[in-house]
Amino acid sequence: MKRSQINAALREMEAMCAACRFSLPPFCGFTPAQWEDLGREYDEVRDCKLGWDITDYGQGDYDRLGFSLITIRNGCRAMPEKYPKVYAEKLLYLKEGQYAPNHFHWSKTEDIINRGGGNVLIRVYNSLPDESIDRSSPVTVHCDGRCFTVPAGTQVRLTPGESIHITQLLYHDFTVEPGTGPVLLGEVSQCNDDEHDNRFEPPMDRFPEIEEDEAPYRLLCTEYPPAKS
Repeated sequence: MKRSQINAALREMEAMCAACRFSLPPFCGFTPAQWEDLGREYDEVRDCKLGWDITDYGQGDYDRLGFSLITIRNGCRAMPEKYPKVYAEKLLYLKEGQYAPNHFHWSKTEDIINRGGGNVLIRVYNSLPDESIDRSSPVTVHCDGRCFTVPAGTQVRLTPGESIHITQLLYHDFTVEPGTGPVLLGEVSQCNDDEHDNRFEPPMDRFPEIEEDEAPYRLLCTEYPPAKS
């Protein structure tokens, strides 16, 4: 993924957050130069991978397969004594035509909330004991206090303000309903670990390879320099 694409995606998500009146924490506005001067007081941002996360899943087609995220708060399963939070919160931004691929989490449960913009379609499947997709059994869905059952592979529509609860081992993907415009999503979950807690079907990378064709506008959560002594 080109750095120029990442920079454009960052600016676009910033604009969407502003349009939805969702104020971001200060660390989301730090420049690369500022990060070079920050000390250990920001270790939580570094260690828990807070901040910006733009991905094309290593497929090189961001406008079709990929989206933009911000991790606002998180714990760290590897360092629970230092970072005891058992919860996480994210923002996700999808444009029309973009797709977040099919996956489940072994450890994390989450609520995905439509915070504003268009409608999001979240497809759900159960998983089988061998962790493959169960394409036949009905899925129990929990949306805003309502429990109901849908056929395997159903796309659940979330309009602004609506949410869905995603359990462990529940396959899900999501995209924007055509004609409704870009979507700002919220995610409230257990502690997040994107390096070890995603099973994609089919398999793919979680983070992009970056081609440096211009200077970075913001650093991604995987790019912070060590704390200044």
